[in-house]
Amino acid sequence: MADRTATAVWEGDLKNGKGTMHFADYVGQYSWSSRFEEGEGTNPEELLAGAHAGCYAMSVSSGLTKAGFLPKRIETTARIALRRIEGKSRIVSSHLVIKADVPGISDEEFQAIAQASSDGCPVSAALAGIEITHEAKLIND
Repeated sequence: MADRTATAVWEGDLKNGKGTMHFADYVGQYSWSSRFEEGEGTNPEELLAGAHAGCYAMSVSSGLTKAGFLPKRIETTARIALRRIEGKSRIVSSHLVIKADVPGISDEEFQAIAQASSDGCPVSAALAGIEITHEAKLIND
C-alpha cells in the first residue's frame, strides 16, 4: 500500500488570512470565508467530502464486481456537516448519495451491496466517530 501526502500553507490571522493546499496535481486556495461562509476556494471539509465520495464509489464498484455485476457508472456525492458543538467547530456527519447504472441487478441486491460497501471504504473507517448515512439509487438506462 502507498502513503499519500498533502501540504497546506496558511498565511496571516484566522479571519483575514489565506491558505493554499497542494496534493498530486491539485493546488487550491482556502480561507475563512471559503470554510465558514460562501467564499471562493475550497476548504478541508469539502476535500474530505471528495475523499469520502471517491472512496465509497470505489468500494461499491468492488462489491458489485465481486457479486458478478459490472457497473457502467457510479456517481457519489458526500455531504460533510460541520457544526458548532460547545463552542468548537466539529464534523458531525457524512451523508453519501450514490447513483449507479448497473445492468442486471435488482434494487434489493444493489441496496445490500451499497450498504455493505461502507465497511470496505477506508475513509468511512477513518470517520467511524461520526454518523455516516447512505442513500442509494439505481438508475439503469
